[in-house]
Amino acid sequence: MSGPLSLSPTGEPDVEHVCSAKGCRATGVHAVIWNNPKLHAADRRKVWLACDDHEKSLADFVALRGFLIEVVPVEALTDADG
Repeated sequence: MSGPLSLSPTGEPDVEHVCSAKGCRATGVHAVIWNNPKLHAADRRKVWLACDDHEKSLADFVALRGFLIEVVPVEALTDADG
């Protein structure tokens, strides 16, 4: 399936999305999409979830290494991501 993640009746994602920052348990609302070409196939899209407080630091971490593809809202993720 290539559509967006399904949402609950309240408009929230059906599954719990926790920020990927170490020690953070906040809801991840941003998807930091990245790929390390030395380890992953060119079409592989790895995803870290980020809360508002950690979006920039997680994106900067992978961007500094040249791995950042894009940052999108969690609702924009598809089955191709992950």
